Amino acid sequence: MKWADQLIKLSNFEVELLQKRLAEIAERRAVAEMKLAVLHAEGEAEIQRAREDAQAGWYHAGFAAGLKQRKAAVQLMIDQTLAEEAGARDALAEAFETLKKYEQVADNARYAAIKEQNKRETAALDEIGLRRVASGGR
Repeated sequence: MKWADQLIKLSNFEVELLQKRLAEIAERRAVAEMKLAVLHAEGEAEIQRAREDAQAGWYHAGFAAGLKQRKAAVQLMIDQTLAEEAGARDALAEAFETLKKYEQVADNARYAAIKEQNKRETAALDEIGLRRVASGGR
């Protein structure tokens, strides 16, 4: 049964690694989404500033172009992270399936061992009973 326990242990380790990887990816995505929200807020603040100050309005077009590029870069990062997260989720699901298969095989092996042990005990008790009958039922 040691082989099954080792497979289960290795599979659990793989699941834990994939869970950590998925958490790291989700954290990176959250940070990128936060950056995008900050960029949106900066854009709104700059629009308000340009409305209030005519001098700032002159620089708004350049700021808006730069902001658009930064938003696009952050959005690309978010999209890439989402794709990576989907792949990590698939890998984690596959690892869980593998773990469950190993656990099921181990359970079946344990059940087969118990069944075999019970057969041996029954055979031994049957033999004892037959010997008693043969010897006169003492």
